[in-house]
Amino acid sequence: MNQDYIQPNPWSIIEEGFDKERVKSSESLFSIGNGAMGQRANFEESYSGATFQGSYIAGVYYPDKTRVGWWKNGYPEYFAKVLNAPNWIGIDVSIDGTPLDLATCTNIKNFKRELNMKEGWYRRNFRATTPNNIEIEVTATRFLSLSHDEVGAIKFEVTPLNADAEILFKPYIDAGITNEDSNWDDKFWNTTKVESDKNRAFIESHTMKTHFNVCTFMQAYLIHEDALVEKPSAQSKEELTIGFEFARKAKKGEKVSLIKYGGYTVDRNHDANKLIEAANTTLDQVSSIGFDALLEEQKKAWASIWEMSDITIEGDVKAQQGIRFNIFQLNQTYTGTDSRLNIGPKGFTGEKYGGSTYWDTEAYCIPFYMATKNQEIARKLLKYRYNHLEKAIENAGKLGFKNGAALYPMVTMNGEECHNEWEITFEEIHRNGAIAYAIFNYTRYTQDYTYIPEMGLEVLIGIARFWQQRVNWSAHQNKYVMLGVTGPNEYENNVNNNWYTNYIAKWCLDYTLEQLEYVQQEHPNDYKRVLEKTKLTNDETGLWKKVADQMYFPYSEAHGIYLQQDGFLDKDLVRVVDLDPKERPINQHWSWDRILRSPYIKQADTLQGFYFFEDHFTNEELEKHFDFYESYTVHESSLSPCVHAIQAAKLNRMDQAYTFYLRTSRLDLDDYNKEVEEGLHITSMAGTWMSIVEGFGGMRIKDGKLSFSPHIPDQWEMYSFKINFRNRVIKITVTKDGPKFDIDKGEVLEIFVNDSPMTLSA
Repeated sequence: MNQDYIQPNPWSIIEEGFDKERVKSSESLFSIGNGAMGQRANFEESYSGATFQGSYIAGVYYPDKTRVGWWKNGYPEYFAKVLNAPNWIGIDVSIDGTPLDLATCTNIKNFKRELNMKEGWYRRNFRATTPNNIEIEVTATRFLSLSHDEVGAIKFEVTPLNADAEILFKPYIDAGITNEDSNWDDKFWNTTKVESDKNRAFIESHTMKTHFNVCTFMQAYLIHEDALVEKPSAQSKEELTIGFEFARKAKKGEKVSLIKYGGYTVDRNHDANKLIEAANTTLDQVSSIGFDALLEEQKKAWASIWEMSDITIEGDVKAQQGIRFNIFQLNQTYTGTDSRLNIGPKGFTGEKYGGSTYWDTEAYCIPFYMATKNQEIARKLLKYRYNHLEKAIENAGKLGFKNGAALYPMVTMNGEECHNEWEITFEEIHRNGAIAYAIFNYTRYTQDYTYIPEMGLEVLIGIARFWQQRVNWSAHQNKYVMLGVTGPNEYENNVNNNWYTNYIAKWCLDYTLEQLEYVQQEHPNDYKRVLEKTKLTNDETGLWKKVADQMYFPYSEAHGIYLQQDGFLDKDLVRVVDLDPKERPINQHWSWDRILRSPYIKQADTLQGFYFFEDHFTNEELEKHFDFYESYTVHESSLSPCVHAIQAAKLNRMDQAYTFYLRTSRLDLDDYNKEVEEGLHITSMAGTWMSIVEGFGGMRIKDGKLSFSPHIPDQWEMYSFKINFRNRVIKITVTKDGPKFDIDKGEVLEIFVNDSPMTLSA
């Protein structure tokens, strides 16, 4: 059974009723962020029940020493950990001397959490009776400011309901935190300064090894009967924590509120010796604005985001809630303002997977940011990889590759490989292809050809060199083969000739040769500069062409399909539909050995290739491969249902496409994979956007033109979305009666709808 406690609502994520068994799941689902920092939805007050505390700062990490395999040549020395940062949200609360703790309170009622996605705030309400029999009502509102991205704000309101009571607030900041995920239980942070100034407090810390310097700060004041109390009644200070006390005697029915601002200043953005000064400047700004006006700023900032990125669906509240949740989380995770940052697979919602960058960015996220922001945002994501090219060459060098061959990392924070499972680190090399594909995808969508001569060509040359060196000539096959790889399907490791890997390698070689020719003709100065820098020769490019032309692809004449890898038909081919549902998900019930010998596919693999390169295949070929491989796919990767949704829609199998869409859009809300308490699946959320825009909307670039072939699920009355295409904002509305296209902004544009031309004007 999937979880189903989240209330259907078009604009909010709502939980009603307190259940200690779902606290950790809700901490993930109600997470908030602003691109620069984020946090799980932990309670501000003390909670003695099971919880997963987490606050995170973008770009700050720790190189946790590899636990296994470090003695082997080429093995990554560390696994980059997304760090649980010092906690600034804490507000201990006492009622007549008794701590407020929902684990010890009785008669908890009217408990409600709401994550308002339209306006960008999180609120929690409840009534409860404390162990000393005082009934209270609590409302806590929190948001992380988009307009002042170093700071968040909390309003914590307490009202005694059955008696007069003294309400004691103890707002604090705490650097004595640990990671849930740690290889050796290292100390990740070193605290160097703990100090206060009136109602402000500061803790300076730095990460061990990487030495990111961070100032965690807060400011707090009390509001009671319209009076503002800024001076704390007491202060508590220890080696790793500092806090204040604000006490107030409240009559029955009287509300007492604590306002707290907090956040981080980091030496990535400020002088390391002036972090407290920078924190004070930020606090001066936000405290002069005030909580309510800051919240109004937040609402306006989110309104601007939604104006471009919203997808509306009529007639299906769960589908509407699902897509908005995905779009909301993507915008919380990455705003595109800092080219040093990328989109982590858990964003600011958990620690699993570590690192900040996977191939997910290029394969799934770039289309979303390219179409809902502007091409400059997507270009920054490509520039991020160019900036890491030298590290990619170093990564390949550690494995024995030469002459400028580049292997981009599976997981990275700074361009250096830091993933330490050998079957992925060394073998899931298809990631190189996704990075080249993103360059192609960006160029065809934007028609911005400047990236390739300026940066992209060097990236493509490094990748092409890697592929040429990675193949073997097989006298038996009379072809070039690729041995010992793992495809996107991580339920097969160390296989030979994974079709997707071989295909994208051949495509990369061909595409690089095309771009060399283009740059030589159109940008001769850049061509000369790049050739001198890379020392590329005609002999080398000739070898690339030979490898591309003679690449081996496993194929079954009997089934009329490309084989996922050489040995796929040697497996016991029992379809997923014939599996015992009690053994699902198999990754939580089977041994790894059993999974590796099974035919079950974690995510689209061969079909990933058919998605990227659909123009290379007929609809009949797609249908045949889809029917074969989907029947063995367990979709235990978050990246799987979206690809299948797009392809099912292309095949006009709308019931199937709709089922896949619901699975990808509500993957976390309904906890399909039974792991949401570890954090959300941020990068796959971009795939959810693609499943509507590319799946149901049928959006493609064909012969340089924008093309649509819209479908609508039976369950929907209407859906609409906007895209930014070559500086034109186009709105697409699809109803049962057909599609409608409008240009909201920009010049006349010719598009194709169901292969027929149509001219759009504003």
